[in-house]
Amino acid sequence: MPLEDLMIPCLSKALFGYDCMGCGFQRALLLLLNGSFLEAFYMYAAIYPLTILFCFLLITRFYKFKHYNKGFNALSILSITTIILSYTIKQLFI
Repeated sequence: MPLEDLMIPCLSKALFGYDCMGCGFQRALLLLLNGSFLEAFYMYAAIYPLTILFCFLLITRFYKFKHYNKGFNALSILSITTIILSYTIKQLFI
């Protein structure tokens, strides 16, 4: 069974016909795991900041850093900003 068959459908798109701010994340993650890095970015631009944030959280689970809060806040703001900007651009121009 291909992994595409296991993806969760977007409730917002199914009910209202509009993409939500998370639409494309699953497909981008699959593209990223398959090595299609540029296609993953085009599918969901926030895949890279979110991946870095996830890796940061995973690493800090085992190793404590002095400035953990600053790193977490910066990566969170970067991720949220990327999500909002890419969603806005997608809605305005596509």
